[in-house]
Amino acid sequence: MSLTTRKGSGSGRGRGGRGTDRKRRRRRVLRWSATVLAVVILGTAAAGYLYYEHLNGNLRSGERSSGDSKARKAEPNAAGQTPLNILLIGSDSRNSDANVALGGSRDNRGNPPLGDVQMLIHLSADRESASVVSIPRDTRVKIPRCTDPKTGEVFPETDRRIINESLARGGPGCTLATWQNLTGVYIDHWMMIDFAGVVRMADAIGGVEVCVNQNVWDRPLPAQKGGSGLKLTAGPHKVKGVQALQWLRTRHAWGSDPLRARAQHMYMNSMMRTLRSQNVFTDTGRLMDLAEAATKSLQVSEEIGTVKKLYDLGMQLKTVPPDRITMTTLPTVEDSQNREHLVPAGDRAEQIWRMIRGDVAFDKKGGQSGAAKPAEQGKPSADPAAPDAQIGVTVRNGTRSDAQAAVPGRAATIAQALVGKGFARAAKDTAPPTAEAATVVRYPSADLEGDAQQVAKALGIPLSSVKKSTDVSGVTVVVGADWREGTAYPVQPPPAAGDLPDDADALSADDSGKCMDVYKPYRW
Repeated sequence: MSLTTRKGSGSGRGRGGRGTDRKRRRRRVLRWSATVLAVVILGTAAAGYLYYEHLNGNLRSGERSSGDSKARKAEPNAAGQTPLNILLIGSDSRNSDANVALGGSRDNRGNPPLGDVQMLIHLSADRESASVVSIPRDTRVKIPRCTDPKTGEVFPETDRRIINESLARGGPGCTLATWQNLTGVYIDHWMMIDFAGVVRMADAIGGVEVCVNQNVWDRPLPAQKGGSGLKLTAGPHKVKGVQALQWLRTRHAWGSDPLRARAQHMYMNSMMRTLRSQNVFTDTGRLMDLAEAATKSLQVSEEIGTVKKLYDLGMQLKTVPPDRITMTTLPTVEDSQNREHLVPAGDRAEQIWRMIRGDVAFDKKGGQSGAAKPAEQGKPSADPAAPDAQIGVTVRNGTRSDAQAAVPGRAATIAQALVGKGFARAAKDTAPPTAEAATVVRYPSADLEGDAQQVAKALGIPLSSVKKSTDVSGVTVVVGADWREGTAYPVQPPPAAGDLPDDADALSADDSGKCMDVYKPYRW
């Protein structure tokens, strides 16, 4: 009985043992599989991380602003949204073998690069529209005091210099500061690309379609040296590599620098349409090729100097449909001192900047996204103002612009008007006139904000134009180019959506039917 029991017990242990062994083997297999899977996942993640770090290593970054500038970031709208402004710069650098080969002019190797392409991309606060403005490279503007972040060299403020020279006077951060002072628009980031980068990007995309109405050959002529070498027959063409660079650099064959900006806008619009049609975000191989090309081609301001931040920026831009992207060129007129150069066209140029500062759409499909409304209304200060007679006020003449000379005596006129209103301590600044696009009242510290607002109210200046600034030692009224006559500030209604000057040459990104006309001497 005990034997039977033992056998029974032994038999039971045997069956249980075999079952247990099988379970143990299954557990070992599962553990082994899990280990292998973990190694694969970790290996893939490691490879992904290494590739991510590789792409980050491709990127070059620099200081956002290297010049003196008074522009301030726009206030958020009711939804907490703010506009996004990006300055795109095309450099003519010939500081590498590749750029010398593409750009020619070997004698210029080692010279500071010039910013021959400059575009401001304004993404509305609600991310529903985008406005782009180009300034022709031969436009004369004021370039502020800049410090080269690499060498420490300080470049003094200079008047009436061609805007493309700003890049050579402190790098892209100086170009950004120049734009901020010209426009009154705070610019969040800059991105810069050189000759080799344009070629690399065009090849990665697979080519960009452009179009000409006549055969074009941009070549040297007896009366005009230089030329990009672009040679195409009439009709549409897909350009890539060197030919894409030639298209972007062509000027003589189009007839003017503003028309070159139009050709660049056509190229960029076509490129955006091409990228949208390729669905690159669902094609890993294409995405990697583009990521490799983009990170090798671009130099960016340091606050967007990682692949993730660039990707996030791209996602914001991607939300805007092509029919809500409007390309324009700043209205300009011939410089009276040099027919080869241009200057901003006064009120028509200022209309462009007012629309961007107010976050007003360039097309007629939208309005004001609300980002500028708090700024337009302004907020009364909690700091009580001193009695008018005790407020010290300095009045400066800032009526000079790139298109017009300063109005003599403006500071004295407005100072006298303030005295007549009870501000007994108002006085003119005896310094030479400066250039200020829009009238502003500045104050250095919070305890003077109420005083500054009281002065603005007396002159009819909106509270949105009262700004804190360390550039002044007391309440200072700068009479801008928008107030050239009279003693009551001429408050203008906010611009309407699509209310662009006729010579802004507006072009929608969804318009694929545009072709460039060729200047007759360059037809063949």
